[in-house]
Amino acid sequence: MKKMFFVLSLIFLNCSPKKLPSEKYIQYAYEMSSKFESDTLRLSIKNPLYAPLRFFIYYDNDTLENDLKTIKRVTLNPKSDTTLIIYDVKDFKNNIKVSTLLGSLEKKILPIEIDLPFQDGREFSIIQGNNSDFTHNTEYSIYALDFDMKTKDTICSATDGYVVGVVDRYKYSGKTEKWTPFSNFITIYEPNSGVFCQYVHLAENGSLVKVGDKVERGQKIALSGKTGRSTMEHLHFNLLIPVDNSDGLKSIPIIFKGGIEGKKLKRGDKLKKITGYSKDSRSFC
Repeated sequence: MKKMFFVLSLIFLNCSPKKLPSEKYIQYAYEMSSKFESDTLRLSIKNPLYAPLRFFIYYDNDTLENDLKTIKRVTLNPKSDTTLIIYDVKDFKNNIKVSTLLGSLEKKILPIEIDLPFQDGREFSIIQGNNSDFTHNTEYSIYALDFDMKTKDTICSATDGYVVGVVDRYKYSGKTEKWTPFSNFITIYEPNSGVFCQYVHLAENGSLVKVGDKVERGQKIALSGKTGRSTMEHLHFNLLIPVDNSDGLKSIPIIFKGGIEGKKLKRGDKLKKITGYSKDSRSFC
């Protein structure tokens, strides 16, 4: 009887719902400071990333908010900074708020063929394709692909570029939409095309790179896992470009090296990475 109680207790503990994390981690940091003197406000902002960064500036004073309206949106080039000067400020209480979005709306986006996001010789199946439930049905994720990678399988960079975002401190996952902000992921910017690559649901402490690192195609960058909104371990892989909406980025169709189109892949299709070309269930490239 005691043994049965012990087994049931273990089952209950393993099946009990996990609480949402109490802390939210950010994928990158930026710098902003303000100086107010003699009715003049100076706002200094710095983009430390190797990618363009859009800054949005807010203030809870109507008068200053009106003064800021012409400079509420500022796009800084990679690794750059600027100082905004506002004159004749009457009431400043240092209540400025700033939010940011990756990418520049002025950057011309160029086509790009990418590598499969795993090691040579490995083969993985697609477990969720484009424009599908349960998570690939928004502008942000419509062209994403999910690979059936297991926890701590090695993820490789699909492009050259720079690491502009890393979160890898979450541990758990859940099915509901509330878990969406709690995925571990890496964001890499490919400067020639202007495209951002995201690798999502990484294992806890699963990043092998840090913000600011330069990476090459095929380089090992992370370990796959099951964090955030997910019901099974896998890699969620997405290409994104800047847009003018609340997310700041939207998903675009993926084309792998050799002309394999992500839009034509469906659940169960297998892809194998071999040096120099890729192989899927229908063709050689």
